[in-house]
Amino acid sequence: MTHATSISRFGFYFCTKLKKFLPILNWLPTYSKAQLKGDIPAGLTVGILLIPQGMAYAMIAGLPPEFGLYAALVPQIIYAILGTSRQLSVGPVAMDSLLVASGLGALKFSGIDDYISAAIFLALLMGGIQLLLGLFRGGFLVNFLSKPVISGFTSAAALIIGLSQLKHLLGVDIERSSRFHEILQNVWPKIPLLNTYSVLIGLAGIAVIMLFKKWRKSFPASLVVVVGSILLMYFSGLHSEGVQIVGEIPKGLPEVHLPSVSYDQILDLLPIAVALSLVAFMEAISIGKSIEHQHEDYQINPNQELRALGLANIIGSIFSAYPTTGGFSRSAVNNQAGAKTGMASIFAAIVIALTLLFLTPLFYYLPKPILASVIMVAVFGLIDIKYPLQLLAKRKDEFLLLALTFLVTLFVGIIAGIIVGILFSLLLLVYRTAKPHVAELARIKGTEYFKNVDRFSEDVEVRNDILIIRFDSQLYFGNTEFFKSILAEKVTAKGDALKAVILNAESMNYIDSTGAIVLINVIKELKRKDIQFYISGAIGPTRDIIYKSEIIKTLGEDYLFVKTHEAVRFIDTGEKDVEMQGRVARQNKPEK
Repeated sequence: MTHATSISRFGFYFCTKLKKFLPILNWLPTYSKAQLKGDIPAGLTVGILLIPQGMAYAMIAGLPPEFGLYAALVPQIIYAILGTSRQLSVGPVAMDSLLVASGLGALKFSGIDDYISAAIFLALLMGGIQLLLGLFRGGFLVNFLSKPVISGFTSAAALIIGLSQLKHLLGVDIERSSRFHEILQNVWPKIPLLNTYSVLIGLAGIAVIMLFKKWRKSFPASLVVVVGSILLMYFSGLHSEGVQIVGEIPKGLPEVHLPSVSYDQILDLLPIAVALSLVAFMEAISIGKSIEHQHEDYQINPNQELRALGLANIIGSIFSAYPTTGGFSRSAVNNQAGAKTGMASIFAAIVIALTLLFLTPLFYYLPKPILASVIMVAVFGLIDIKYPLQLLAKRKDEFLLLALTFLVTLFVGIIAGIIVGILFSLLLLVYRTAKPHVAELARIKGTEYFKNVDRFSEDVEVRNDILIIRFDSQLYFGNTEFFKSILAEKVTAKGDALKAVILNAESMNYIDSTGAIVLINVIKELKRKDIQFYISGAIGPTRDIIYKSEIIKTLGEDYLFVKTHEAVRFIDTGEKDVEMQGRVARQNKPEK
């Protein structure tokens, strides 16, 4: 190999790695006018949509409206450079805003400035966790958030977010809470004090947004109601009648500084940051994956997504951004508006920057009931009724998991809902593997196929001298007692005529040390009763374990078969495929 060839290979390897960690390099060098024609209108649309959304979501988080615009600025640019989805729109979202409010609401702060500092530091802490998970390939963790858990959590959170906006819609001061029943308890006594103008403005905003959504989903309906309501308030003077308005929004770009909190506060914020990092990643990856299916020019990398979201939050926190992730509605609008690459997000960030520099005075008269209407329409669309009904009809165990997550999130708390959902998902998984499906097999008449006798009772030849069982799970410490008991039950049912037991291991992908010991003891016990044990259909990884453990010595190589019909033929005639058995044995003997 020449020196020039070595340099060339190193250069290729370096470029490949660089593109992996900087996905913008995959599309920017070949950026075209056609892509620009899609990205500009999409970026403008999303940027305009983000103005009212960002301010509304900041209100959910308990922050001044301008912090929603700060969160929509830098994180978008960082994700456009590092993210693997080309249509995902990163910024403030309702779910994370509620998590920020519920998490920080349980802590004590001396004033609004300390609260703001904690919210910004939460973005830094959350981003650090996501970055570490990405560097150590922790993308698989999202698998622990099953769809029933996500659906139950999202629907409950959407209800809580929507109801939390009643204070702005009704125009009354209501004590904040992240629990459904407490919100209703706090709202009920204040209904007689509601401001009629606030209610009418908020309901009108909801109606207009809903009508525009039915007409054209990609149209920025929220901007229409924002502009219309500002003009209404300016010329009517209804703010003097008790309708709350946003008021003065600081002009200019956010300050650049590192957020700081005390050590004790870091310990308090850590569990909130962990929950936020997982939920935010789950939101982003689920949206990104759903959009990815509509495009063939890229593929989402979960670990790179973690790194991109992590750095977006870390760098964003330096520019006064609170926790961000991919938004459901914005990403859908971005995709529908024709976004081709991350440049659409950069254009959207430019719109936000121009708004902060020149347009914030225009939002002085923006009524808070309108922001409440924007939030309500956005989050109530996340309430899923169809999926729970499907589970109720076909998967009652998963429906119970969804219902439990929904109720805990609704009545106990947001973070508690996530934790309980994940824990019960794992418990359900353990329960299923502890008592897996076990089938007794028999030959279908006139064939070499062996099927479940319960499903094919009229078509199979059941023999009393041979018991064939298929264990549809790995054999591990959690189900060895079940394996022993079900086998003993079926052996007893066969009676004295039983001469052979065949374990069909096609569905077994692993045998742990406890399972190996139990299997060895079962083989020995059956031999003492003059019943020979056979194993058929074991896949490669399982055969490796059989050969590397004491199982093969107790069983004997002559009683390990590739196919079940070969084991039955051997029992009946003593014949076997010596060449195939030898090849299988040679491929699986442990190295000396």
